[in-house]
Amino acid sequence: MWPRAETIRTGRVLLEPLDIAHADEMVEVLASPALYEWTGGEPPTLADLEARYVVQEVGESPDHHEGWLNWVIRVSESAEAAGYVQATLTDDDGALVADVAWVVGVDHQGHGLAREAAMAMVGWLEGQGVQTVHALIHPGNDASAAVARRLGMTPTSVVVDGEVRWTRRTPGA
Repeated sequence: MWPRAETIRTGRVLLEPLDIAHADEMVEVLASPALYEWTGGEPPTLADLEARYVVQEVGESPDHHEGWLNWVIRVSESAEAAGYVQATLTDDDGALVADVAWVVGVDHQGHGLAREAAMAMVGWLEGQGVQTVHALIHPGNDASAAVARRLGMTPTSVVVDGEVRWTRRTPGA
């Protein structure tokens, strides 16, 4: 029922559908405590990532009410893993809605990779029929807010666990 993640290429990034084999390199990408300043939590262990990726690569929730799409961001030039993008799909009375997120490792921040990867993901999602895209962003996370603005998202008055919901609707939705 849900779309399956496909490889997506842009000028500088490759979005590779997630599988458990990515855990080894992603544990290093996600190792900096600075990544969790706005989201909370702490760097995952290899065992944490392996357990998470086994569940995520299934592509949907056990009750089939959500579709899960996860990609590793690779720098095209070096093939180095730089972070991830993800989308959780739901059906809102026949309209596909995506809750999206992006994380870029500290060593790769400040180069526009989050923006490019998120734009590629959202473009692909809209090509799959997604009509509304949401992201939850902490009010102090200026870098993620800038990515959301570049995606054409606007902040709403909805706050979930201290994060503001940003929204983008496709034309005609």
